Amino acid sequence: MTEIPLALQISGFILLGLTVGAFGTLVGAGGGFLLTPVLLLLFPTMPPETVTAISMTTVFFNSASGSIAYARMKRIDFKTGLIFALAVLPGSILGTWLTTQTPRALFNILFGACMLLFAVVIIVRSRLGDHSADYDQPGRFRARRILTDRDGQKTAFSFNLGGGILISLGVGFLSGFLGIGGGIIHVPALIFLGMPAHFATATSHFVLVCSSLTSFLMHLTAGELANYALMTLAIATSAVIGAQIGARISTRVRGSWIMILLAAALVLAGGRILITGILGI
Repeated sequence: MTEIPLALQISGFILLGLTVGAFGTLVGAGGGFLLTPVLLLLFPTMPPETVTAISMTTVFFNSASGSIAYARMKRIDFKTGLIFALAVLPGSILGTWLTTQTPRALFNILFGACMLLFAVVIIVRSRLGDHSADYDQPGRFRARRILTDRDGQKTAFSFNLGGGILISLGVGFLSGFLGIGGGIIHVPALIFLGMPAHFATATSHFVLVCSSLTSFLMHLTAGELANYALMTLAIATSAVIGAQIGARISTRVRGSWIMILLAAALVLAGGRILITGILGI
Protein backbone atom coordinates (compact mmCIF):
# COMPACT_ATOMS: atom_id res chain seq x y z
CA MET A 1 0.00 0.00 0.00
CA THR A 2 1.32 3.43 -0.98
CA GLU A 3 1.99 5.65 2.02
CA ILE A 4 -0.09 8.83 2.11
CA PRO A 5 2.11 11.96 1.73
CA LEU A 6 2.60 13.94 4.93
CA ALA A 7 1.14 17.12 3.41
CA LEU A 8 -2.03 15.25 2.45
CA GLN A 9 -2.28 13.74 5.94
CA ILE A 10 -1.99 17.15 7.56
CA SER A 11 -4.60 18.58 5.18
CA GLY A 12 -6.96 15.79 6.17
CA PHE A 13 -6.37 16.44 9.87
CA ILE A 14 -7.02 20.16 9.37
CA LEU A 15 -10.29 19.44 7.56
CA LEU A 16 -11.27 17.04 10.33
CA GLY A 17 -10.51 19.67 12.96
CA LEU A 18 -12.58 22.31 11.17
CA THR A 19 -15.55 19.93 10.94
CA VAL A 20 -15.23 18.79 14.54
CA GLY A 21 -14.88 22.36 15.79
CA ALA A 22 -17.83 23.74 13.83
CA PHE A 23 -20.29 20.94 14.55
CA GLY A 24 -19.10 20.48 18.12
CA THR A 25 -19.69 24.14 18.91
CA LEU A 26 -23.03 24.17 17.09
CA VAL A 27 -24.41 21.46 19.38
CA GLY A 28 -22.40 22.48 22.45
CA ALA A 29 -20.64 19.12 22.68
CA GLY A 30 -17.04 20.12 22.07
CA GLY A 31 -16.60 17.84 19.06
CA GLY A 32 -15.15 14.89 20.95
CA PHE A 33 -18.21 12.74 20.20
CA LEU A 34 -17.36 13.13 16.51
CA LEU A 35 -13.57 12.99 16.68
CA THR A 36 -13.31 9.92 18.93
CA PRO A 37 -15.22 7.54 16.62
CA VAL A 38 -13.28 8.84 13.60
CA LEU A 39 -9.99 8.09 15.36
CA LEU A 40 -11.25 4.67 16.46
CA LEU A 41 -12.10 3.81 12.86
CA LEU A 42 -8.97 5.26 11.25
CA PHE A 43 -6.53 3.84 13.79
CA PRO A 44 -7.80 0.41 14.92
CA THR A 45 -4.62 -0.35 16.92
CA MET A 46 -4.33 2.98 18.70
CA PRO A 47 -4.60 2.57 22.52
CA PRO A 48 -7.80 3.98 24.09
CA GLU A 49 -5.81 6.41 26.27
CA THR A 50 -4.16 7.89 23.16
CA VAL A 51 -7.51 8.25 21.40
CA THR A 52 -8.99 10.08 24.37
CA ALA A 53 -5.83 12.17 24.77
CA ILE A 54 -6.07 13.52 21.20
CA SER A 55 -9.82 13.98 21.53
CA MET A 56 -9.71 15.81 24.87
CA THR A 57 -6.93 18.09 23.64
CA THR A 58 -9.11 19.05 20.71
CA VAL A 59 -12.14 19.43 22.96
CA PHE A 60 -10.22 21.84 25.18
CA PHE A 61 -9.09 24.10 22.32
CA ASN A 62 -12.51 23.86 20.66
CA SER A 63 -14.50 24.60 23.82
CA ALA A 64 -12.24 27.50 24.77
CA SER A 65 -12.67 29.07 21.35
CA GLY A 66 -16.41 28.39 21.28
CA SER A 67 -16.88 29.79 24.78
CA ILE A 68 -15.27 33.07 23.74
CA ALA A 69 -17.68 33.31 20.81
CA TYR A 70 -20.71 32.44 22.96
CA ALA A 71 -19.61 34.88 25.66
CA ARG A 72 -19.65 37.66 23.08
CA MET A 73 -23.21 36.62 22.21
CA LYS A 74 -24.08 36.74 25.95
CA ARG A 75 -25.53 33.23 25.87
CA ILE A 76 -23.52 31.67 28.70
CA ASP A 77 -25.09 31.30 32.13
CA PHE A 78 -21.79 31.73 33.98
CA LYS A 79 -23.24 31.23 37.46
CA THR A 80 -24.68 27.84 36.53
CA GLY A 81 -21.61 26.96 34.47
CA LEU A 82 -19.23 27.43 37.41
CA ILE A 83 -21.38 25.24 39.66
CA PHE A 84 -21.49 22.44 37.08
CA ALA A 85 -17.77 22.81 36.33
CA LEU A 86 -16.91 22.08 39.95
CA ALA A 87 -19.20 19.04 39.88
CA VAL A 88 -17.62 17.47 36.75
CA LEU A 89 -13.97 17.68 37.88
CA PRO A 90 -13.79 14.63 40.22
CA GLY A 91 -15.43 12.33 37.68
CA SER A 92 -13.25 13.67 34.88
CA ILE A 93 -10.09 12.73 36.78
CA LEU A 94 -11.38 9.23 37.57
CA GLY A 95 -12.61 8.60 34.02
CA THR A 96 -9.32 9.73 32.47
CA TRP A 97 -7.38 7.32 34.67
CA LEU A 98 -9.75 4.41 33.99
CA THR A 99 -9.19 4.73 30.24
CA THR A 100 -5.62 3.52 30.70
CA GLN A 101 -6.94 0.32 32.31
CA THR A 102 -9.46 -0.59 29.58
CA PRO A 103 -8.73 -2.92 26.59
CA ARG A 104 -9.43 -1.45 23.14
CA ALA A 105 -12.21 -3.93 22.20
CA LEU A 106 -14.11 -3.32 25.43
CA PHE A 107 -13.65 0.43 25.01
CA ASN A 108 -15.24 0.24 21.53
CA ILE A 109 -18.27 -1.64 22.83
CA LEU A 110 -18.81 0.71 25.77
CA PHE A 111 -18.34 3.78 23.60
CA GLY A 112 -20.77 2.63 20.90
CA ALA A 113 -23.42 1.58 23.41
CA CYS A 114 -23.22 4.92 25.22
CA MET A 115 -23.59 6.87 21.99
CA LEU A 116 -26.75 4.98 21.03
CA LEU A 117 -28.16 5.44 24.52
CA PHE A 118 -27.54 9.18 24.37
CA ALA A 119 -29.33 9.35 21.01
CA VAL A 120 -32.39 7.63 22.48
CA VAL A 121 -32.46 10.11 25.37
CA ILE A 122 -32.35 13.05 22.96
CA ILE A 123 -35.11 11.65 20.74
CA VAL A 124 -37.38 10.96 23.73
CA ARG A 125 -36.74 14.44 25.07
CA SER A 126 -37.59 16.08 21.74
CA ARG A 127 -41.02 14.42 21.76
CA LEU A 128 -41.86 15.66 25.24
CA GLY A 129 -42.02 19.29 24.15
CA ASP A 130 -40.11 22.32 25.42
CA HIS A 131 -41.25 24.04 28.64
CA SER A 132 -37.93 25.75 29.27
CA ALA A 133 -39.39 29.26 29.38
CA ASP A 134 -41.65 28.41 32.36
CA TYR A 135 -39.97 30.78 34.80
CA ASP A 136 -42.55 30.30 37.57
CA GLN A 137 -42.55 26.50 37.57
CA PRO A 138 -42.43 25.37 41.23
CA GLY A 139 -39.76 23.09 42.63
CA ARG A 140 -37.51 22.88 45.68
CA PHE A 141 -34.21 22.75 43.77
CA ARG A 142 -35.14 24.95 40.81
CA ALA A 143 -32.95 27.87 39.77
CA ARG A 144 -34.46 30.82 37.95
CA ARG A 145 -32.65 32.91 35.39
CA ILE A 146 -33.42 35.96 33.26
CA LEU A 147 -30.75 36.30 30.58
CA THR A 148 -30.40 38.92 27.86
CA ASP A 149 -28.35 38.09 24.77
CA ARG A 150 -26.30 40.44 22.60
CA ASP A 151 -29.34 41.30 20.45
CA GLY A 152 -31.27 42.45 23.51
CA GLN A 153 -33.62 39.47 23.53
CA LYS A 154 -34.58 38.62 27.11
CA THR A 155 -35.30 35.00 28.08
CA ALA A 156 -36.78 33.93 31.43
CA PHE A 157 -36.62 30.28 32.41
CA SER A 158 -36.13 27.92 35.32
CA PHE A 159 -34.41 24.56 35.61
CA ASN A 160 -33.63 21.85 38.17
CA LEU A 161 -30.26 22.90 39.57
CA GLY A 162 -30.01 19.95 41.97
CA GLY A 163 -30.56 17.46 39.17
CA GLY A 164 -28.01 19.28 37.05
CA ILE A 165 -25.34 18.93 39.72
CA LEU A 166 -25.97 15.19 40.07
CA ILE A 167 -25.88 14.70 36.31
CA SER A 168 -22.66 16.73 36.10
CA LEU A 169 -20.94 14.24 38.39
CA GLY A 170 -21.67 11.45 35.90
CA VAL A 171 -20.90 13.69 32.93
CA GLY A 172 -17.39 14.29 34.25
CA PHE A 173 -16.68 10.57 34.52
CA LEU A 174 -18.07 9.64 31.09
CA SER A 175 -16.34 12.56 29.37
CA GLY A 176 -12.96 11.67 30.84
CA PHE A 177 -13.38 7.97 30.11
CA LEU A 178 -14.83 8.20 26.60
CA GLY A 179 -12.89 11.29 25.51
CA ILE A 180 -16.03 13.01 24.26
CA GLY A 181 -15.89 16.13 26.41
CA GLY A 182 -19.27 15.52 28.05
CA GLY A 183 -21.29 18.11 26.15
CA ILE A 184 -23.03 15.35 24.23
CA ILE A 185 -24.55 14.35 27.57
CA HIS A 186 -24.75 17.73 29.24
CA VAL A 187 -26.67 19.56 26.50
CA PRO A 188 -29.69 17.21 26.36
CA ALA A 189 -29.58 16.93 30.17
CA LEU A 190 -29.72 20.70 30.62
CA ILE A 191 -32.56 20.97 28.11
CA PHE A 192 -34.40 18.14 29.86
CA LEU A 193 -34.02 19.99 33.17
CA GLY A 194 -35.51 23.16 31.70
CA MET A 195 -32.79 25.29 30.07
CA PRO A 196 -33.44 26.66 26.53
CA ALA A 197 -31.37 24.87 23.86
CA HIS A 198 -29.22 27.83 22.80
CA PHE A 199 -28.30 28.73 26.39
CA ALA A 200 -27.73 25.03 27.15
CA THR A 201 -25.22 24.63 24.31
CA ALA A 202 -23.35 27.80 25.27
CA THR A 203 -23.24 27.02 29.01
CA SER A 204 -22.21 23.43 28.32
CA HIS A 205 -19.32 24.71 26.23
CA PHE A 206 -18.12 26.80 29.13
CA VAL A 207 -18.24 23.77 31.46
CA LEU A 208 -16.27 21.80 28.86
CA VAL A 209 -13.33 24.18 29.16
CA CYS A 210 -12.84 23.17 32.79
CA SER A 211 -13.42 19.42 32.42
CA SER A 212 -11.38 19.01 29.24
CA LEU A 213 -8.46 21.01 30.65
CA THR A 214 -8.19 18.53 33.53
CA SER A 215 -8.10 15.51 31.19
CA PHE A 216 -5.76 17.25 28.76
CA LEU A 217 -3.19 17.97 31.48
CA MET A 218 -3.39 14.40 32.80
CA HIS A 219 -2.81 12.92 29.34
CA LEU A 220 -0.05 15.42 28.58
CA THR A 221 1.93 14.67 31.74
CA ALA A 222 1.56 10.93 31.07
CA GLY A 223 3.24 11.38 27.67
CA GLU A 224 0.34 9.92 25.70
CA LEU A 225 0.54 12.62 23.01
CA ALA A 226 4.28 12.31 22.35
CA ASN A 227 4.00 10.13 19.22
CA TYR A 228 1.01 12.00 17.79
CA ALA A 229 2.01 15.62 18.42
CA LEU A 230 1.71 16.77 14.79
CA MET A 231 -1.69 15.15 14.31
CA THR A 232 -2.99 16.58 17.57
CA LEU A 233 -1.69 20.08 16.77
CA ALA A 234 -3.27 20.08 13.29
CA ILE A 235 -6.67 18.90 14.53
CA ALA A 236 -6.78 21.03 17.68
CA THR A 237 -5.71 24.33 16.12
CA SER A 238 -8.10 24.00 13.17
CA ALA A 239 -10.89 23.14 15.62
CA VAL A 240 -10.40 26.60 17.12
CA ILE A 241 -11.33 28.14 13.76
CA GLY A 242 -14.17 25.68 13.30
CA ALA A 243 -15.58 26.64 16.70
CA GLN A 244 -15.97 30.26 15.60
CA ILE A 245 -17.78 29.09 12.47
CA GLY A 246 -20.09 26.84 14.48
CA ALA A 247 -20.97 29.61 16.92
CA ARG A 248 -21.97 31.90 14.06
CA ILE A 249 -24.06 29.19 12.42
CA SER A 250 -25.85 28.57 15.72
CA THR A 251 -27.57 31.96 15.49
CA ARG A 252 -29.38 30.74 12.37
CA VAL A 253 -30.33 27.24 13.52
CA ARG A 254 -33.41 26.40 15.61
CA GLY A 255 -32.85 24.57 18.90
CA SER A 256 -34.96 21.61 17.72
CA TRP A 257 -32.74 21.15 14.67
CA ILE A 258 -29.66 21.19 16.86
CA MET A 259 -31.00 18.23 18.81
CA ILE A 260 -31.99 16.33 15.64
CA LEU A 261 -28.48 16.76 14.23
CA LEU A 262 -27.03 15.64 17.54
CA ALA A 263 -29.12 12.45 17.68
CA ALA A 264 -28.39 11.57 14.04
CA ALA A 265 -24.65 11.95 14.53
CA LEU A 266 -24.75 9.76 17.63
CA VAL A 267 -26.62 6.95 15.88
CA LEU A 268 -24.22 6.89 12.93
CA ALA A 269 -21.04 7.07 14.97
CA GLY A 270 -22.15 4.92 17.89
CA GLY A 271 -23.61 2.16 15.73
CA ARG A 272 -20.47 1.82 13.67
CA ILE A 273 -18.16 1.70 16.68
CA LEU A 274 -20.38 -0.80 18.50
CA ILE A 275 -20.33 -3.15 15.52
CA THR A 276 -16.56 -2.76 15.30
CA GLY A 277 -16.15 -3.66 18.97
CA ILE A 278 -18.45 -6.69 18.83
CA LEU A 279 -17.25 -8.17 15.54
CA GLY A 280 -13.64 -7.06 15.87
CA ILE A 281 -13.55 -5.49 12.41
